[in-house]
Amino acid sequence: MDPLANSFNPNKLLKEQFVSNLTGSSMLEIFALSTTVPGLIVLRHLIGFHRLFDSWAIETSLKKSDNATVVSKNSWVYMATMTVDFLCIILPILLFFTVLAEWTLICAILMVLVLLFSIIAKRFTSSHYSLGEGTNFLRTNISSYRVSMMIVTCLCILAVDFRIFPRRYAKTETYGTSLMDLGVGSFVLANALVSHQARNIPSMKWKTALKSTSPLIFLGFCRLVFTAGVDYQVHVGEYGVHWNFFFTLAAVSILTPIVNLPPQYCGILGSIILIGYQSCLVNGLNMYLLSDKRGLDLISQNKEGIFSIFANPPLIVTFSTLIIVDFVAKMGCIRLAAKRGYWGLYLTGVQLGNYLFFGNHSTTMWRSNKWARLLTLFLDRHVESVSRRMCNLGYVTLVLAQNLQVLGILMLSDYIPESETSVLEQAFDRNLLGSFLLANILTGLVNLYADTLFASSAKSLVILVIYSFTLSAVTGLMVLYGIRLKFW
Repeated sequence: MDPLANSFNPNKLLKEQFVSNLTGSSMLEIFALSTTVPGLIVLRHLIGFHRLFDSWAIETSLKKSDNATVVSKNSWVYMATMTVDFLCIILPILLFFTVLAEWTLICAILMVLVLLFSIIAKRFTSSHYSLGEGTNFLRTNISSYRVSMMIVTCLCILAVDFRIFPRRYAKTETYGTSLMDLGVGSFVLANALVSHQARNIPSMKWKTALKSTSPLIFLGFCRLVFTAGVDYQVHVGEYGVHWNFFFTLAAVSILTPIVNLPPQYCGILGSIILIGYQSCLVNGLNMYLLSDKRGLDLISQNKEGIFSIFANPPLIVTFSTLIIVDFVAKMGCIRLAAKRGYWGLYLTGVQLGNYLFFGNHSTTMWRSNKWARLLTLFLDRHVESVSRRMCNLGYVTLVLAQNLQVLGILMLSDYIPESETSVLEQAFDRNLLGSFLLANILTGLVNLYADTLFASSAKSLVILVIYSFTLSAVTGLMVLYGIRLKFW
Protein backbone atom coordinates (compact mmCIF):
# COMPACT_ATOMS: atom_id res chain seq x y z
CA MET A 1 0.00 0.00 0.00
CA ASP A 2 1.29 3.43 -0.91
CA PRO A 3 2.21 5.24 2.36
CA LEU A 4 1.42 8.58 0.69
CA ALA A 5 -2.19 7.59 0.14
CA ASN A 6 -3.09 8.27 3.79
CA SER A 7 -0.61 11.10 4.21
CA PHE A 8 -1.48 14.66 5.12
CA ASN A 9 0.47 15.61 2.03
CA PRO A 10 -0.16 13.02 -0.72
CA ASN A 11 1.50 15.21 -3.37
CA LYS A 12 4.73 15.53 -1.39
CA LEU A 13 6.99 14.01 -4.04
CA LEU A 14 5.39 16.04 -6.81
CA LYS A 15 5.81 19.24 -4.81
CA GLU A 16 9.46 18.46 -4.11
CA GLN A 17 10.07 17.80 -7.81
CA PHE A 18 8.24 21.02 -8.65
CA VAL A 19 10.92 23.11 -6.89
CA SER A 20 13.90 20.95 -7.87
CA ASN A 21 16.40 21.03 -10.74
CA LEU A 22 15.71 24.67 -11.64
CA THR A 23 18.20 26.94 -13.42
CA GLY A 24 16.88 30.43 -12.66
CA SER A 25 16.58 33.52 -14.81
CA SER A 26 18.87 36.25 -16.14
CA MET A 27 20.66 38.87 -14.08
CA LEU A 28 18.86 41.53 -16.11
CA GLU A 29 15.47 40.25 -14.97
CA ILE A 30 16.62 40.18 -11.35
CA PHE A 31 17.84 43.74 -11.80
CA ALA A 32 14.38 44.71 -13.06
CA LEU A 33 12.60 43.01 -10.16
CA SER A 34 14.96 44.70 -7.71
CA THR A 35 13.83 47.99 -9.23
CA THR A 36 10.06 47.52 -9.10
CA VAL A 37 9.79 46.47 -5.44
CA PRO A 38 11.57 49.46 -3.83
CA GLY A 39 10.06 51.70 -6.52
CA LEU A 40 6.56 50.84 -5.29
CA ILE A 41 7.54 51.70 -1.72
CA VAL A 42 8.96 55.07 -2.75
CA LEU A 43 5.82 55.80 -4.78
CA ARG A 44 3.77 55.07 -1.67
CA HIS A 45 5.88 57.62 0.19
CA LEU A 46 5.05 60.10 -2.55
CA ILE A 47 1.29 59.64 -2.23
CA GLY A 48 1.20 59.08 1.52
CA PHE A 49 -1.98 60.00 3.37
CA HIS A 50 -0.16 61.83 6.12
CA ARG A 51 -3.18 63.60 7.56
CA LEU A 52 -5.04 60.33 7.91
CA PHE A 53 -2.14 58.74 9.73
CA ASP A 54 -1.48 61.83 11.84
CA SER A 55 -5.07 61.85 13.07
CA TRP A 56 -4.71 58.19 14.03
CA ALA A 57 -1.45 58.90 15.84
CA ILE A 58 -2.98 61.78 17.81
CA GLU A 59 -6.02 59.80 18.88
CA THR A 60 -3.90 56.81 19.80
CA SER A 61 -2.41 58.84 22.62
CA LEU A 62 -5.89 58.84 24.16
CA LYS A 63 -6.11 55.07 24.24
CA LYS A 64 -4.96 54.99 27.85
CA SER A 65 -8.28 56.56 28.77
CA ASP A 66 -11.37 54.37 28.85
CA ASN A 67 -12.91 55.96 25.76
CA ALA A 68 -14.04 52.90 23.78
CA THR A 69 -15.35 55.06 20.95
CA VAL A 70 -11.91 56.57 20.35
CA VAL A 71 -10.27 53.15 20.31
CA SER A 72 -12.82 51.85 17.81
CA LYS A 73 -12.37 54.88 15.58
CA ASN A 74 -8.57 54.52 15.73
CA SER A 75 -8.83 50.86 14.77
CA TRP A 76 -10.94 51.58 11.72
CA VAL A 77 -8.75 54.44 10.56
CA TYR A 78 -5.57 52.44 11.09
CA MET A 79 -6.82 49.34 9.29
CA ALA A 80 -8.17 51.49 6.44
CA THR A 81 -4.70 52.99 6.04
CA MET A 82 -3.18 49.50 6.14
CA THR A 83 -5.57 48.45 3.38
CA VAL A 84 -4.49 51.37 1.21
CA ASP A 85 -0.86 50.42 1.79
CA PHE A 86 -1.66 46.83 0.84
CA LEU A 87 -3.22 47.97 -2.43
CA CYS A 88 -0.29 50.28 -3.20
CA ILE A 89 2.61 48.03 -2.20
CA ILE A 90 1.91 44.35 -1.64
CA LEU A 91 -0.74 43.72 -4.29
CA PRO A 92 1.34 45.23 -7.14
CA ILE A 93 4.39 43.23 -6.01
CA LEU A 94 2.30 40.07 -6.07
CA LEU A 95 1.10 40.90 -9.59
CA PHE A 96 4.67 41.56 -10.76
CA PHE A 97 5.69 38.13 -9.47
CA THR A 98 2.80 36.29 -11.14
CA VAL A 99 0.53 37.53 -13.93
CA LEU A 100 2.84 40.39 -14.99
CA ALA A 101 6.03 38.33 -14.89
CA GLU A 102 6.39 38.34 -18.68
CA TRP A 103 6.44 42.16 -18.72
CA THR A 104 9.03 42.61 -15.96
CA LEU A 105 11.43 44.77 -17.98
CA ILE A 106 8.66 47.01 -19.31
CA CYS A 107 7.21 47.42 -15.80
CA ALA A 108 10.64 48.33 -14.42
CA ILE A 109 11.20 50.99 -17.09
CA LEU A 110 7.74 52.47 -16.51
CA MET A 111 8.34 52.40 -12.75
CA VAL A 112 11.57 54.38 -13.08
CA LEU A 113 9.97 56.97 -15.36
CA VAL A 114 6.92 57.43 -13.11
CA LEU A 115 9.13 57.62 -10.04
CA LEU A 116 11.47 60.25 -11.44
CA PHE A 117 8.62 62.34 -12.85
CA SER A 118 6.71 62.19 -9.57
CA ILE A 119 9.71 63.19 -7.46
CA ILE A 120 10.54 66.12 -9.74
CA ALA A 121 6.92 67.25 -9.81
CA LYS A 122 6.55 67.11 -6.04
CA ARG A 123 9.80 68.99 -5.47
CA PHE A 124 8.67 71.80 -7.76
CA THR A 125 5.24 72.02 -6.15
CA SER A 126 6.53 71.90 -2.57
CA SER A 127 6.97 75.21 -0.76
CA HIS A 128 9.71 73.93 1.51
CA TYR A 129 12.21 71.17 0.98
CA SER A 130 15.46 70.02 2.52
CA LEU A 131 17.49 66.97 1.57
CA GLY A 132 17.27 64.22 4.15
CA GLU A 133 20.68 63.43 5.52
CA GLY A 134 22.12 61.89 8.62
CA THR A 135 21.74 58.75 10.68
CA ASN A 136 17.98 59.07 11.28
CA PHE A 137 17.22 59.14 7.56
CA LEU A 138 19.60 56.25 6.97
CA ARG A 139 17.91 54.20 9.68
CA THR A 140 14.53 54.87 8.08
CA ASN A 141 15.79 53.78 4.67
CA ILE A 142 17.38 50.63 6.07
CA SER A 143 14.13 49.82 7.89
CA SER A 144 12.23 50.14 4.61
CA TYR A 145 14.87 47.97 2.97
CA ARG A 146 14.46 45.23 5.58
CA VAL A 147 10.68 45.39 5.35
CA SER A 148 10.80 45.10 1.56
CA MET A 149 12.85 41.90 1.88
CA MET A 150 10.41 40.52 4.43
CA ILE A 151 7.43 41.23 2.18
CA VAL A 152 9.10 39.61 -0.83
CA THR A 153 10.08 36.59 1.29
CA CYS A 154 6.57 36.12 2.69
CA LEU A 155 5.03 36.35 -0.77
CA CYS A 156 7.50 34.00 -2.43
CA ILE A 157 7.45 31.18 0.12
CA LEU A 158 3.83 30.46 -0.77
CA ALA A 159 3.71 31.67 -4.38
CA VAL A 160 6.52 29.27 -5.35
CA ASP A 161 4.16 26.33 -4.74
CA PHE A 162 1.77 27.54 -7.46
CA ARG A 163 2.27 27.25 -11.20
CA ILE A 164 1.34 30.90 -11.61
CA PHE A 165 4.72 31.73 -10.06
CA PRO A 166 7.38 31.42 -12.81
CA ARG A 167 9.82 28.56 -12.24
CA ARG A 168 12.71 30.84 -13.18
CA TYR A 169 12.03 32.87 -10.00
CA ALA A 170 12.35 29.82 -7.74
CA LYS A 171 15.64 28.72 -6.16
CA THR A 172 18.20 27.21 -8.46
CA GLU A 173 19.43 23.68 -7.86
CA THR A 174 23.16 24.18 -8.40
CA TYR A 175 24.22 27.13 -10.56
CA GLY A 176 22.28 30.14 -11.81
CA THR A 177 20.52 33.25 -10.55
CA SER A 178 16.92 33.75 -9.48
CA LEU A 179 14.76 36.01 -7.36
CA MET A 180 14.45 33.58 -4.45
CA ASP A 181 18.18 32.89 -4.48
CA LEU A 182 18.71 36.38 -3.10
CA GLY A 183 16.72 35.70 0.07
CA VAL A 184 19.26 34.34 2.52
CA GLY A 185 22.13 36.50 1.33
CA SER A 186 19.96 39.61 1.50
CA PHE A 187 19.06 39.06 5.13
CA VAL A 188 22.64 38.28 6.07
CA LEU A 189 23.70 41.56 4.51
CA ALA A 190 20.85 43.45 6.16
CA ASN A 191 21.97 42.01 9.49
CA ALA A 192 25.53 43.12 8.88
CA LEU A 193 24.55 46.67 7.97
CA VAL A 194 22.80 47.21 11.32
CA SER A 195 25.04 44.99 13.46
CA HIS A 196 26.69 46.10 16.68
CA GLN A 197 30.07 46.17 14.99
CA ALA A 198 28.86 48.36 12.14
CA ARG A 199 27.49 50.89 14.63
CA ASN A 200 30.52 50.68 16.96
CA ILE A 201 28.44 49.18 19.78
CA PRO A 202 30.01 46.60 22.13
CA SER A 203 29.00 43.03 21.35
CA MET A 204 26.61 41.06 23.53
CA LYS A 205 28.05 38.83 26.24
CA TRP A 206 28.37 35.09 25.84
CA LYS A 207 25.74 34.36 28.50
CA THR A 208 23.26 36.65 26.76
CA ALA A 209 23.89 34.90 23.47
CA LEU A 210 23.44 31.49 25.10
CA LYS A 211 20.15 32.55 26.65
CA SER A 212 18.89 33.80 23.29
CA THR A 213 19.45 30.41 21.65
CA SER A 214 16.86 28.49 23.68
CA PRO A 215 13.87 29.77 21.65
CA LEU A 216 15.74 29.00 18.42
CA ILE A 217 16.46 25.42 19.48
CA PHE A 218 12.83 25.05 20.50
CA LEU A 219 11.62 26.38 17.14
CA GLY A 220 14.10 24.11 15.37
CA PHE A 221 12.68 20.99 17.02
CA CYS A 222 9.13 22.23 16.47
CA ARG A 223 9.82 22.61 12.78
CA LEU A 224 11.46 19.18 12.62
CA VAL A 225 8.52 17.51 14.38
CA PHE A 226 5.94 19.35 12.30
CA THR A 227 7.51 18.58 8.92
CA ALA A 228 7.90 14.90 9.86
CA GLY A 229 4.45 14.65 11.45
CA VAL A 230 2.49 16.01 8.48
CA ASP A 231 4.91 14.65 5.87
CA TYR A 232 5.61 18.18 4.63
CA GLN A 233 7.78 18.58 1.55
CA VAL A 234 11.44 19.34 2.32
CA HIS A 235 14.16 20.09 -0.21
CA VAL A 236 17.01 18.09 1.35
CA GLY A 237 19.69 19.76 -0.76
CA GLU A 238 19.21 23.03 1.09
CA TYR A 239 19.77 22.14 4.78
CA GLY A 240 20.07 18.38 5.00
CA VAL A 241 17.68 15.72 6.21
CA HIS A 242 17.09 16.90 9.79
CA TRP A 243 18.87 20.23 9.97
CA ASN A 244 17.04 23.52 9.59
CA PHE A 245 17.87 27.19 9.83
CA PHE A 246 16.84 27.48 13.49
CA PHE A 247 19.54 24.98 14.50
CA THR A 248 22.06 26.91 12.42
CA LEU A 249 21.13 30.15 14.13
CA ALA A 250 21.39 28.57 17.56
CA ALA A 251 24.91 27.30 16.82
CA VAL A 252 25.96 30.67 15.45
CA SER A 253 24.51 32.57 18.41
CA ILE A 254 26.46 30.45 20.91
CA LEU A 255 29.76 30.92 19.07
CA THR A 256 29.47 34.60 18.17
CA PRO A 257 30.82 36.18 21.41
CA ILE A 258 34.19 34.39 21.21
CA VAL A 259 35.97 37.18 19.30
CA ASN A 260 35.13 40.84 18.75
CA LEU A 261 36.51 42.14 15.45
CA PRO A 262 36.72 45.91 14.76
CA PRO A 263 34.54 46.94 11.78
CA GLN A 264 37.50 48.55 10.00
CA TYR A 265 39.02 45.10 9.45
CA CYS A 266 35.86 43.09 8.80
CA GLY A 267 35.90 43.78 5.07
CA ILE A 268 39.52 42.68 4.77
CA LEU A 269 38.93 39.44 6.68
CA GLY A 270 35.73 38.85 4.76
CA SER A 271 37.54 39.23 1.45
CA ILE A 272 40.26 36.81 2.54
CA ILE A 273 37.65 34.24 3.58
CA LEU A 274 35.73 34.61 0.33
CA ILE A 275 38.82 34.31 -1.86
CA GLY A 276 40.11 31.32 0.13
CA TYR A 277 36.71 29.63 0.05
CA GLN A 278 36.38 30.23 -3.69
CA SER A 279 39.82 28.67 -4.21
CA CYS A 280 38.68 25.58 -2.32
CA LEU A 281 35.53 25.39 -4.43
CA VAL A 282 37.30 25.42 -7.79
CA ASN A 283 39.77 22.81 -6.50
CA GLY A 284 37.15 20.18 -5.72
CA LEU A 285 35.07 21.31 -2.73
CA ASN A 286 32.18 22.18 -5.06
CA MET A 287 31.90 18.53 -6.11
CA TYR A 288 31.37 17.43 -2.51
CA LEU A 289 28.83 20.16 -1.71
CA LEU A 290 26.80 19.43 -4.84
CA SER A 291 26.88 15.66 -4.39
CA ASP A 292 23.64 13.91 -3.48
CA LYS A 293 25.47 11.04 -1.77
CA ARG A 294 24.84 10.77 1.98
CA GLY A 295 25.91 8.30 4.63
CA LEU A 296 23.79 6.95 7.47
CA ASP A 297 25.36 9.09 10.20
CA LEU A 298 23.86 12.42 11.27
CA ILE A 299 26.78 14.46 9.93
CA SER A 300 26.49 13.04 6.43
CA GLN A 301 22.71 13.33 6.54
CA ASN A 302 22.99 17.03 7.40
CA LYS A 303 26.27 18.01 5.75
CA GLU A 304 24.82 21.22 4.28
CA GLY A 305 24.17 22.56 7.76
CA ILE A 306 26.81 21.01 10.02
CA PHE A 307 29.75 20.97 7.62
CA SER A 308 29.23 24.63 6.81
CA ILE A 309 29.79 25.57 10.46
CA PHE A 310 32.62 23.33 11.55
CA ALA A 311 34.43 22.22 8.39
CA ASN A 312 37.01 24.99 8.18
CA PRO A 313 38.74 25.80 11.51
CA PRO A 314 39.86 29.33 10.53
CA LEU A 315 36.26 30.31 10.08
CA ILE A 316 35.40 29.54 13.68
CA VAL A 317 37.31 32.70 14.59
CA THR A 318 34.81 34.73 12.61
CA PHE A 319 31.76 33.33 14.38
CA SER A 320 31.93 36.17 16.85
CA THR A 321 31.35 38.74 14.14
CA LEU A 322 27.78 37.65 13.52
CA ILE A 323 26.01 39.57 16.28
CA ILE A 324 22.29 38.91 16.11
CA VAL A 325 20.71 42.16 17.31
CA ASP A 326 17.07 41.60 16.37
CA PHE A 327 14.79 39.28 14.47
CA VAL A 328 16.00 40.24 11.03
CA ALA A 329 19.44 39.15 12.15
CA LYS A 330 17.95 35.89 13.35
CA MET A 331 15.68 35.35 10.37
CA GLY A 332 18.16 36.70 7.90
CA CYS A 333 20.24 33.56 7.84
CA ILE A 334 17.32 31.18 7.33
CA ARG A 335 18.88 29.53 4.31
CA LEU A 336 22.07 28.09 5.70
CA ALA A 337 23.55 31.36 6.93
CA ALA A 338 26.66 29.82 8.42
CA LYS A 339 28.13 28.81 5.09
CA ARG A 340 31.64 29.99 4.50
CA GLY A 341 30.56 32.41 1.81
CA TYR A 342 27.93 33.94 4.09
CA TRP A 343 30.57 34.71 6.67
CA GLY A 344 32.53 36.63 4.07
CA LEU A 345 29.37 38.40 2.97
CA TYR A 346 28.54 39.30 6.55
CA LEU A 347 32.01 40.66 7.28
CA THR A 348 31.95 42.74 4.12
CA GLY A 349 28.54 44.06 5.09
CA VAL A 350 29.77 45.06 8.55
CA GLN A 351 32.47 47.30 7.11
CA LEU A 352 30.03 48.66 4.52
CA GLY A 353 27.51 49.40 7.25
CA ASN A 354 30.16 51.20 9.26
CA TYR A 355 30.88 53.43 6.25
CA LEU A 356 27.16 54.06 5.75
CA PHE A 357 26.63 55.15 9.36
CA PHE A 358 29.80 57.16 9.80
CA GLY A 359 30.72 58.28 6.30
CA ASN A 360 29.13 59.52 3.09
CA HIS A 361 26.47 56.83 2.84
CA SER A 362 25.20 57.76 -0.62
CA THR A 363 28.65 57.83 -2.21
CA THR A 364 29.73 54.61 -0.48
CA MET A 365 26.59 52.77 -1.53
CA TRP A 366 26.60 53.67 -5.21
CA ARG A 367 30.33 53.13 -5.60
CA SER A 368 30.07 49.71 -3.94
CA ASN A 369 27.08 48.82 -6.08
CA LYS A 370 28.96 49.59 -9.30
CA TRP A 371 32.01 47.53 -8.42
CA ALA A 372 29.97 44.63 -7.06
CA ARG A 373 27.96 44.41 -10.28
CA LEU A 374 31.05 44.47 -12.49
CA LEU A 375 32.79 41.90 -10.30
CA THR A 376 29.74 39.62 -10.46
CA LEU A 377 29.79 39.59 -14.26
CA PHE A 378 33.53 38.85 -14.32
CA LEU A 379 33.32 36.02 -11.79
CA ASP A 380 30.27 34.45 -13.40
CA ARG A 381 31.95 34.30 -16.81
CA HIS A 382 35.59 33.62 -15.98
CA VAL A 383 35.82 31.95 -12.55
CA GLU A 384 32.68 30.02 -11.55
CA SER A 385 29.00 30.55 -12.27
CA VAL A 386 26.90 32.07 -9.51
CA SER A 387 25.69 29.44 -7.03
CA ARG A 388 23.42 30.05 -4.06
CA ARG A 389 23.75 26.47 -2.89
CA MET A 390 27.51 26.86 -2.40
CA CYS A 391 27.38 30.60 -1.69
CA ASN A 392 30.43 31.20 -3.86
CA LEU A 393 32.13 34.51 -4.49
CA GLY A 394 29.95 35.30 -7.51
CA TYR A 395 26.82 34.84 -5.42
CA VAL A 396 28.13 37.14 -2.68
CA THR A 397 28.89 39.96 -5.14
CA LEU A 398 25.47 39.47 -6.76
CA VAL A 399 23.76 39.85 -3.39
CA LEU A 400 25.81 42.96 -2.65
CA ALA A 401 24.94 44.53 -6.01
CA GLN A 402 21.20 43.82 -5.87
CA ASN A 403 20.72 44.85 -2.27
CA LEU A 404 22.67 48.06 -2.65
CA GLN A 405 20.50 48.81 -5.66
CA VAL A 406 17.35 48.32 -3.56
CA LEU A 407 18.73 50.49 -0.77
CA GLY A 408 19.77 53.15 -3.28
CA ILE A 409 16.28 53.37 -4.77
CA LEU A 410 14.74 53.61 -1.30
CA MET A 411 17.11 56.49 -0.54
CA LEU A 412 15.27 58.47 -3.21
CA SER A 413 12.77 59.12 -0.43
CA ASP A 414 15.32 61.60 0.94
CA TYR A 415 14.58 63.76 -2.11
CA ILE A 416 10.80 63.72 -1.54
CA PRO A 417 9.42 66.69 0.43
CA GLU A 418 7.51 65.62 3.55
CA SER A 419 8.16 61.95 2.83
CA GLU A 420 7.06 59.55 5.56
CA THR A 421 7.18 55.80 6.03
CA SER A 422 3.90 54.01 5.30
CA VAL A 423 1.84 52.44 8.08
CA LEU A 424 2.35 48.99 6.57
CA GLU A 425 6.14 49.37 6.69
CA GLN A 426 6.00 50.44 10.32
CA ALA A 427 3.79 47.49 11.22
CA PHE A 428 6.10 44.93 9.59
CA ASP A 429 9.22 46.62 10.96
CA ARG A 430 7.83 46.44 14.48
CA ASN A 431 6.92 42.75 14.25
CA LEU A 432 9.23 41.08 11.75
CA LEU A 433 9.42 37.85 13.73
CA GLY A 434 5.66 37.65 14.16
CA SER A 435 4.95 38.32 10.50
CA PHE A 436 7.50 35.75 9.38
CA LEU A 437 6.18 32.99 11.65
CA LEU A 438 2.62 33.83 10.63
CA ALA A 439 3.59 33.63 6.96
CA ASN A 440 5.12 30.18 7.54
CA ILE A 441 2.02 28.95 9.39
CA LEU A 442 -0.30 30.22 6.67
CA THR A 443 1.93 28.74 3.97
CA GLY A 444 1.84 25.35 5.68
CA LEU A 445 -1.94 25.45 6.05
CA VAL A 446 -2.48 26.40 2.42
CA ASN A 447 -0.19 23.59 1.26
CA LEU A 448 -1.97 21.03 3.42
CA TYR A 449 -5.53 22.01 2.49
CA ALA A 450 -5.20 23.32 -1.06
CA ASP A 451 -4.00 21.59 -4.20
CA THR A 452 -1.38 24.17 -5.12
CA LEU A 453 0.12 22.18 -7.97
CA PHE A 454 -3.04 21.88 -10.02
CA ALA A 455 -4.82 25.11 -9.10
CA SER A 456 -5.84 27.33 -12.00
CA SER A 457 -4.22 30.72 -12.46
CA ALA A 458 -7.35 32.52 -11.27
CA LYS A 459 -7.70 30.34 -8.17
CA SER A 460 -4.00 30.65 -7.41
CA LEU A 461 -4.12 34.43 -7.60
CA VAL A 462 -7.19 34.59 -5.35
CA ILE A 463 -5.51 32.39 -2.73
CA LEU A 464 -2.32 34.47 -2.83
CA VAL A 465 -4.25 37.74 -2.49
CA ILE A 466 -6.23 36.41 0.48
CA TYR A 467 -3.05 35.07 2.05
CA SER A 468 -1.12 38.33 1.63
CA PHE A 469 -4.02 40.47 2.84
CA THR A 470 -4.51 38.24 5.89
CA LEU A 471 -0.81 38.49 6.67
CA SER A 472 -0.90 42.29 6.37
CA ALA A 473 -4.10 42.67 8.40
CA VAL A 474 -2.95 40.45 11.26
CA THR A 475 0.45 42.18 11.33
CA GLY A 476 -1.36 45.51 11.60
CA LEU A 477 -3.64 44.22 14.35
CA MET A 478 -0.63 42.99 16.33
CA VAL A 479 0.77 46.51 16.30
CA LEU A 480 -2.62 48.05 17.04
CA TYR A 481 -3.04 45.95 20.19
CA GLY A 482 0.58 46.20 21.29
CA ILE A 483 1.59 42.61 20.48
CA ARG A 484 5.24 42.17 19.64
CA LEU A 485 6.76 38.73 19.30
CA LYS A 486 10.39 38.87 20.32
CA PHE A 487 12.39 36.37 22.34
CA TRP A 488 15.59 38.35 22.92
